[in-house]
Amino acid sequence: MTRVLVTGGNGFIAIHVIEQPLARGHSVVTTVRSGEKTKYLHEKFSKYGENLKFSIVPDMAVSGAFDDTIKSYQFDAVLHTSSPFTFNIKDPKTDLLDPAIQGTQSILHSVKNFGPSVRRVVVTSSFASVVDLSQGDRPGYVYTENDWNPDTYDAALTNPIDGYYGSKTFAERAAWKFLEHEKPHFALTTLLPPMVYGPPTQELTNVDKLNTSNASLYA
Repeated sequence: MTRVLVTGGNGFIAIHVIEQPLARGHSVVTTVRSGEKTKYLHEKFSKYGENLKFSIVPDMAVSGAFDDTIKSYQFDAVLHTSSPFTFNIKDPKTDLLDPAIQGTQSILHSVKNFGPSVRRVVVTSSFASVVDLSQGDRPGYVYTENDWNPDTYDAALTNPIDGYYGSKTFAERAAWKFLEHEKPHFALTTLLPPMVYGPPTQELTNVDKLNTSNASLYA
């Protein structure tokens, strides 16, 4: 049985990701910020019983945030989906940049140091990390690994939109820099969707709690 770690288990994307390996008979551990956050997930995936377990990570921006999680299980793969996508923030650095960049660095270091069985880490990045908004829509243009969002870190500090674009750009840059310098035992994959829509199966109390991508359809 394969065991997979999915970070940010309460997120819109993570909920869908969690169900895929579970439905195929694999084991999943997912991180959440508190014990309270496990209740909805436990009920939603109750039919999978002990194949779904939880690990509490209160703040992924803290150094070593994922150490205990990685030490506690023998994982085959890690799917890092946890990264803030919201424009309703107070401070781009604290609310977007730090969690995205430091969270990515933290999970990669934890896997390198304490996850010898992990064969692959997949990071949910974004088209935001490669798009150059000054070039317009660029119909027919083919993006490659040589394309990067040219925005600076200082620009990312100025407002929520640039903050989000910067958070994805600098988090992905940090991931590939880690691979180049640390030369870990695992392979790295980054996924760059322009936008993700679909059934909102995460816990919702009202429409105002919709994830940012789906919420744009109701604007």
